[in-house]
Amino acid sequence: MNQTSMNILDAGPGDLETRYRHLKEDQPDIRARNVAAALGVSEGELLAARVGKDAMRLRDEPVEILRALEPLGQLMALTRNEYCVHERKGEYLGGKFFSHGKTLSGLFVNPDIDLRLFMDHWRHCFAVVEQSRQGPRKSLQFFDKSGTAVHKIYLTTGSREAAYDDLVTSFLAQRQDDFIETEPYAPAPPDLPDHAIDRNGFREAWKNLQDTHDFFPLLKKFTLGREQSFRLIGADFACRVDKLAVRQVLEAARDAECPIMVFVGNRGCIQIHSGPVHKLVEHGPWYNVLDPLFNLHLRDDKVVSSWVTRKPTVDGIVTALELFDAGGEVIATLFGKRKPGVPELEQWREIIATLEPLA
Repeated sequence: MNQTSMNILDAGPGDLETRYRHLKEDQPDIRARNVAAALGVSEGELLAARVGKDAMRLRDEPVEILRALEPLGQLMALTRNEYCVHERKGEYLGGKFFSHGKTLSGLFVNPDIDLRLFMDHWRHCFAVVEQSRQGPRKSLQFFDKSGTAVHKIYLTTGSREAAYDDLVTSFLAQRQDDFIETEPYAPAPPDLPDHAIDRNGFREAWKNLQDTHDFFPLLKKFTLGREQSFRLIGADFACRVDKLAVRQVLEAARDAECPIMVFVGNRGCIQIHSGPVHKLVEHGPWYNVLDPLFNLHLRDDKVVSSWVTRKPTVDGIVTALELFDAGGEVIATLFGKRKPGVPELEQWREIIATLEPLA
């Protein structure tokens, strides 16, 4: 970091938007998430400080905004966590939303835009117009109560810009406050000690799984952490592999033209790519897929553990490669491309079989 950047960061509370602008002038390619971290605020707070400049507050009605996206045509969906960014181009078609007691969830299930939405975490909504090398870049951005981004939607060359403008006008908030109130999430409770787990009961329940969607309730039933469950289940169902196995798997999928599924998520959204991968590029600390409709940006140096898991379903075993960070959070999960009622691709199983289990 150069002296100009250090002066900006040392400027004290001051005007957050001004400090943002100065840091962007000094480092034009720096991402908003990194600017926010450098300035000691959440990304949502930083964006709110730009209201009246290049951001506008929308009414906090994310379900209604998502339902209104179809007229915009092709868009770019972006979902990320700390160490992985998932970008997929397509149309937001046929969104469905469901209430389970006080919990609200949603789905977009399309060949291009495939999302699992946990709407209780969608708190703050913005429209943004940023300057880029290609000109103005318009987006819709959504944040949780802590100010962390859960999902962003960008216009593409295939978008209907007038429809975007109409949507923003329709959902523009009456009050254009340049701040948001944030609230931290409570830390996750620690895993129970291994000796407190009913290992035999858990293994029997795993053996009798009918669907991969039953796995999370299974963890809750036996009060298990995800990675802890892999340690305890036995090597026939879960084994640890080299932490950089994801490179080997992506390269093998590319070379074999094997379609895969890549899941990346955070507490508010899981985004899924289904299809092939072609262009794999290493750039700085990021390992990337750079295809016309799908981009993935992965800090694989932050992958602390990688697991091959095998979960029974009514369609046979479903095999995954699951990546975890130092805090035990899932960074990304890879599967062979599949649909309910169709067995897993043998080609995918052959790729996973090339990974050597760690002792």
